[in-house]
Amino acid sequence: MDAMEFFRRSAGKWRSQRTTHHLAFRRAELGDSEIRVETLDKDHPQVVEICELHQIDPQRAVGGAFVTWAGSMEWDQNDENHSGSTVFALVPEEDNPKAGKLLRERGYAEIVPVAGLYEMDDEEGLILVTEYETMSVVERFWFASPDLRLRTSTVTRFGGFSTASFCSESRIQVESNSGTSDSPSDSDKNARTTPQFQSAFGW
Repeated sequence: MDAMEFFRRSAGKWRSQRTTHHLAFRRAELGDSEIRVETLDKDHPQVVEICELHQIDPQRAVGGAFVTWAGSMEWDQNDENHSGSTVFALVPEEDNPKAGKLLRERGYAEIVPVAGLYEMDDEEGLILVTEYETMSVVERFWFASPDLRLRTSTVTRFGGFSTASFCSESRIQVESNSGTSDSPSDSDKNARTTPQFQSAFGW
């Protein structure tokens, strides 16, 4: 399985339950969110646009995805908002279809275009590494069953502060993964908010 097939299997609506360990404080925080994933064909205008933004030939892309999420965390204050959306494109290495770059139109630690490195491991898990100027994020996603996806992530700030998270994500509604979804609406784009650093993807 390559990364694009992984996201095709991820298409649909999911309920995510998260435990985040704040290592510096030796405390854990619970949270949950609802996630929706739509796959995009390689010639989708949003995929082409992101490749051009990163000055990469769009012909090298194999597709992408549009993801929206909304959730809450146990320690939230009244003004905190864990909702948003993102579009990304997958660009595999020329000689290795199971590894490459995941391009996004904006990052979550800095509001600039960002590229993470992805790789499918021998157990069909998707590993994503994203480096920012102030932190490093490493995530692994895998399917325990077609309707249960698991995820681990670590966020290491260069000042020494770290968090580690585990998510259990269950499918709550199967939706089309034909890759023919419409472009994100203006309301979806406006849903992007200040990053919460829960995930390299944001959700």
